[in-house]
Amino acid sequence: MKKFLQNKKLLTSFIVVFVVLIVLGGSVSLRNRRNTPLLIQSLGNDIVAVGSRIVGGPVSLISGGLNNVNDLLNVQTENNHLKSQVTNLGQTKAENQALESENKQLKEALKIKDTLTGYTPINASVISRSSDTWSDLLVINKGSSAGVQKNQAVMCNGGVIGRIIEVNAASSKVELITTTDKSANRFAVEAKTSNGKTVHGIITVNSDNGLAFTQVVDSRKLKKGTKIYTSGMGGNSPKGLLVGTVAATTRDSFGLSDLIKINPSGDVNDPSVVTVIKREVANN
Repeated sequence: MKKFLQNKKLLTSFIVVFVVLIVLGGSVSLRNRRNTPLLIQSLGNDIVAVGSRIVGGPVSLISGGLNNVNDLLNVQTENNHLKSQVTNLGQTKAENQALESENKQLKEALKIKDTLTGYTPINASVISRSSDTWSDLLVINKGSSAGVQKNQAVMCNGGVIGRIIEVNAASSKVELITTTDKSANRFAVEAKTSNGKTVHGIITVNSDNGLAFTQVVDSRKLKKGTKIYTSGMGGNSPKGLLVGTVAATTRDSFGLSDLIKINPSGDVNDPSVVTVIKREVANN
């Protein structure tokens, strides 16, 4: 006991612990008997509450601002993604339309192959068409190496759209049936009248840039819807290729002869796949 009293550090620690226990016990007992906390405790609680509000307010604002910025970034990312999807959808739709058109033209080319016995069809794709010669010329990806020759007829969607006027090794130039060139080599055609007779003429382009069947004798017996075919009387164009149908019969601008307007059967406006008709007879 004497040694314990002489050890000042141990004694001091014992006294501090004893005092703390007494204070804690007293405060607990006092708190249980009081309806309100002590002034010091109340003041401390208020200081802590006010401090929490002062610190929490800016922190909440900063946190909310960061969340808003993050939301905006997410919205921008989603918007860019949706825009790319819309662009891809439009591109896909355009590709589908082009493929549908090409598929239709290929089917028509197969029909030509089935019906034109004695002729060799050469399928080709259009690779160029200048805007300044849109109604006159186009270029295809088949040439002399594939058997293409000058003056051969060219068809699309079951109807004649032009003839070959220039041949290279791997490409050829097609002069369209709608060309306005006065020196163009026109197709010789024929049609059956209502009484069964055959009338002959040529395909030209009228003043309205439409097709016309001219130089026809007894055209009054050609009814609307009558089919016009190539007659085979010129160049390498075989007989029996569909050119179009009679749309109407009028008088020319001079009132001297009949002008038979033709609805072309071939797709002149948007050909992507064409068929060159190789006439075997021409090579014999």
